[in-house]
Amino acid sequence: MEAKKIMVCDDDQGVLDVIEMMLDSSGYTAFTEINSTNLISEIKKNQPDLILLDLWMPVLSGDQVVRAIRADQNISHLPVIILSASRDGDDIAMDAGADAFLSKPFDMDELIDTIEDLLKNKQGSISL
Repeated sequence: MEAKKIMVCDDDQGVLDVIEMMLDSSGYTAFTEINSTNLISEIKKNQPDLILLDLWMPVLSGDQVVRAIRADQNISHLPVIILSASRDGDDIAMDAGADAFLSKPFDMDELIDTIEDLLKNKQGSISL
């Protein structure tokens, strides 16, 4: 079975490195992007199964990116998990159309569980 691809976007290289390592060790293929303005084109190029996105980034914030994803027919179906240290990030993330929200610092097991739940729900019932 091919590994699920996850796109991670955060403006902190340390966060990207830790999440990428954790996803790789959990059997996922991780792609990272530090610049949110490149994210949509990277999503179209790499075709991930799920997106992990920091809420507070320079230039294009996470909620703006989620709105752009939801407005694009080709990628609007992708599950998006927003990560943020902000207490009101949950409301902002859900208003923008995110599928899940995790506050930083997050528990690695919780992150993997959330990813697995969203990927399972996205596939639904697949007929062979």
